[in-house]
Amino acid sequence: MRQSELFTKTLKEAPKDEVSVNAKFLIRGGFVYKNSAGIYSYLPIGWRVIQKIAGIIREEMNAIGGEEMFMPAMVEKKYLDASGRWDVEIGFEAKGKKEKAANFVLGWTHEEVLAEIASKYISSYEDMPFAAYQIQTKFRNEPRAKSGLLRGREFMMKDLYSFHTSEEDLFRYYDEVKKAYLKIFKRCGLNAIYTTAAGGDFTVSNTHEFQVETAAGEDEVILCRLCGFSENKEIAEHKAGGRCPGCEGGVLEKIKGVEVGNIFPLGTKYSEAFNLKFTTRDGGKEHVVMGSYGIGIGRVMGTIVEVYHDEKGIIWPETVAPFRAHLLQIGEATEDLKKKTSEIYNKLLKVGVEVLYDDREGVSAGEKFADADLLGIPYRLVMSEKTVVQDKVEVKKRDEEKAKLMKLDDLLKLIA
Repeated sequence: MRQSELFTKTLKEAPKDEVSVNAKFLIRGGFVYKNSAGIYSYLPIGWRVIQKIAGIIREEMNAIGGEEMFMPAMVEKKYLDASGRWDVEIGFEAKGKKEKAANFVLGWTHEEVLAEIASKYISSYEDMPFAAYQIQTKFRNEPRAKSGLLRGREFMMKDLYSFHTSEEDLFRYYDEVKKAYLKIFKRCGLNAIYTTAAGGDFTVSNTHEFQVETAAGEDEVILCRLCGFSENKEIAEHKAGGRCPGCEGGVLEKIKGVEVGNIFPLGTKYSEAFNLKFTTRDGGKEHVVMGSYGIGIGRVMGTIVEVYHDEKGIIWPETVAPFRAHLLQIGEATEDLKKKTSEIYNKLLKVGVEVLYDDREGVSAGEKFADADLLGIPYRLVMSEKTVVQDKVEVKKRDEEKAKLMKLDDLLKLIA
């Protein structure tokens, strides 16, 4: 992509009302646009990051047997009446302008919708286990929408639902999802902490969160770094400074974290609400056992920025960066310089390297370097009259201080 053709522009200053690091850098870099409190548009380069994260999630969900689907954003009242969740205050009611009362809610979760769908297809123990997931926008009436992408009213989410003949089989799959989630977050560059938490409006038992330690986190977690024992402070039975109950020698400490994912053992709560039963091996009838598993995709993006940045801007992990290389053409735009830089751009594209080519004219080298630091693309490649004469490219990694001159063939071996 040529930067001169990108309709968005970088900003020198962040909006004055933004406090969080992720909001400041993502808005300044043209990754997102804030439409309202807790509601953002993902702009072209920001959408590329979202697609990278979603791609990782899809790969790992498919690897554990998840089948992707897509459910409606508008959920009819009858679904939430069945489970007793219509009056949960987190929802946004939706109604036509001529209607006196709302008969729909903007979907904040989809346990009910998929439970009813499953009731039309599950009849026997032979129909299970199975798991289905979607990547979709969710809507929640968050009274304190703040912290950029970390707390929103409208956000991208992956939600997976699994269906089982027994709790034993549920927890077998629950462990598979746990492992898949840890892989997902690791591939995104995040060290997620598996944390016991309360269930809230989703389930009647304890659940588990995946917390990423960062000063920007609003959750408090009691953690043992020695064995990984972790509890959300809301349910913690042990205090910071005390001994860890999970190992010898471990000391508990209190940290701040951002919840990037969660998993819920739902039991038969929703299958009972929708009469979702199956015929057992001996001919009896039992309720299906369900599980629910979520990842906030925009929240993952915001958390990555909170973890990976410096005073100049974002430092994207290579797996989720919008581009792998940022090619800068600096100095007087002579025909020879433009020709050589375009040749390198096309060769990089030919070998499959995603490149943002800063071909803007009339923009100083200082501005281009500042933009490159702000955007945080892993490899900065500089072409100038000086490098053209030497038939080389100046290469610098975003997370390193020093640049070096390299032949094109060596560059291709490095980043292709």
